[in-house]
Parts: sequence; structure tokens; C-alpha cells
Amino acid sequence: MSTDETIAKLHQRFGTDLVDSTFRDNRRVIAPADRVHDVLKLLRNERQFDFLVDITAIDYLEYPDAIDRFGVVYLVSSTKHAERLIVKTFVNLPEPELPTATDLWKGANWMEREVYDMYGIRFVGHPDLRRILMPDEFVSYPLRKDYPLKGMGERHNFPVITRAES
Repeated sequence: MSTDETIAKLHQRFGTDLVDSTFRDNRRVIAPADRVHDVLKLLRNERQFDFLVDITAIDYLEYPDAIDRFGVVYLVSSTKHAERLIVKTFVNLPEPELPTATDLWKGANWMEREVYDMYGIRFVGHPDLRRILMPDEFVSYPLRKDYPLKGMGERHNFPVITRAES
């Protein structure tokens, strides 16, 4: 199997819903949010993409010509066929959400929690969607572009370490 064959299979199944491209030897497909789980499922079950390498997000606030607020990127790999593919989709406010991929790869659990914690993108059906890096009482999403650089005046109880102590 080759990446070209995989992309052809995706186009056969999803037609014009998908857009594919290549950038610096990385093959990418863009899927609509309501189809992204189906795309990931096909890759996992039919094309043997057995390894979810990463899930991350991009905030496109104030990007020139950006139509959508957030991009969510899945990097998947087939260890059997030495293939990798980037799958990207877009979500918007006020309720940015996608279906969970934890039913396909258990490793999606913490990756989705991190995207939720940093960007506020919810993964519907996630078994334990709660903060993973920020304190539970934190009410904002620090990697959103509209989050102030100096924070929102959050108070914390962490000890301050001076150079003399380090």
C-alpha cells in the first residue's frame, strides 16, 4: 500500500468532501468536521493506520483570509506500511466540538484532553474529558489567540523560586 492508494481510497469513499495536498513531503487531507471520524475510522480499520502520533490544534484568529477559527490536526501512521498522513478539520465558536477518536486509538485520550484544556475544543463521547495541564478551577483556554499574554489575573498558590534558591 502507498499513500497515493490511501488517498485514492479516501476520495473514492468521501468524494469531493476531502481535499488533499502535499507540503514538504507531508501528505495531507482536509475533511469536514462531520466526516472526520469516518475518515479516521477508514484509515484505522481499512488502511492499517495503527498509530495515532499526535492531535493538536491551531487558532486562526486574525489570520489573513481565515474562514474558520480552529483547525484540529491528526497525525496518523501505519507502522506496517511505513505510511503517515495528516488529517485536518475545522471547528468554530461558540461550541467547537468533534467526535472523540478514543474508540479508534486509546492514545487519543490524553491528546484530546490536552487540546480541550488549551483550546476549549470538546471531543464528544470522550470517556474522561477534563483538564490535564491546567488546574480544574481554571476557566479559560491559554492557547487561544485572544487569551492575554499576561494572563487574566489568575491567582495561584505555587511557590515563587528565586535565582538564589535554584
